[in-house]
Amino acid sequence: MRIVVLAGGIGGARFLRGLKAAAPDADITVIGNTGDDIHLFGLKVCPDLDTVMYTLGGGIHEEQGWGRSGETFAVKEELGAYGIGPDWFGLGDRDFATHIVRTQMIGAGYPLSAVTEALCARWQPGVRLIPMTDDRVETHVVIDAPEDGGRKAVHFQEYWVRLHASVPAHAILPVGAEQSKPAPGVLEAIAEADVILFPPSNPIVSVGTILAVPGIREAIADAGVPVVGLSPIVGDAPVRGMADKVLAAVGVDATAAAVAQHYGSGLLDGWLVDTVDAAAVPDVESAGIRCRAVPLLMTDVDAAAQMAREALRLAEEVSA
Repeated sequence: MRIVVLAGGIGGARFLRGLKAAAPDADITVIGNTGDDIHLFGLKVCPDLDTVMYTLGGGIHEEQGWGRSGETFAVKEELGAYGIGPDWFGLGDRDFATHIVRTQMIGAGYPLSAVTEALCARWQPGVRLIPMTDDRVETHVVIDAPEDGGRKAVHFQEYWVRLHASVPAHAILPVGAEQSKPAPGVLEAIAEADVILFPPSNPIVSVGTILAVPGIREAIADAGVPVVGLSPIVGDAPVRGMADKVLAAVGVDATAAAVAQHYGSGLLDGWLVDTVDAAAVPDVESAGIRCRAVPLLMTDVDAAAQMAREALRLAEEVSA
């Protein structure tokens, strides 16, 4: 079975770990979000790609869900002693090595997709990880600017890490997306897939940013295979992160049914909601999307694997 998964960071990575356990013989291609990418200290940092790579490769900080296990922060402390910022983004010493290698390879002329493949040769994640694009795309968030009474756009990382999504988001801008093109292998993987899955990643700044790359949404809609998603909203609240804040910015309610309707029946064939949201099933199905209520909390790998099995089961049901 050839499975394509559109993945953001922590939620996508943990779901993928469950998917590998549920379908150990499957050929899994992961199209990773790069809208969260940021340049810091002269280095290109790809948080979502690295979270998938570290999680599946056994190097993730399990409690955080991001960053390296056994991390230290000597370099960050030394930069702070020099007064070099930003001090709100905590790159660890082990993590720095990944970004240095990536930046050197890009500087030598290698595209991000080739660099990601080279980095994965060390980590052996057991999936093919491809960035959504080799082009520079960065998600920005429009917020109020108290200094002049207007509004300003800040990088998503600043909104989430520095501001902790504590201020209203008025718009989400995937800067550069309109001019980008899918990375090599992305459209081919979609065309050859037997199943396409949207994990419980953020529907706006993770999966949504991937879909903003011209050609990807259209390829999925035209693939002719089941497309099944899992709700990141449980009980009218995000399981983790700030999905409710960015959903509000695009006028979508933070409910399992509203997210399914946001994706739409032209894209989704099936949608899983948590058992606490079972009442939403009729609303989703009235929008032309097959829906089932199952447990959707990834408390451990076994729980994530069961979620993956339910997604594949729904895909089979849709096909039939």
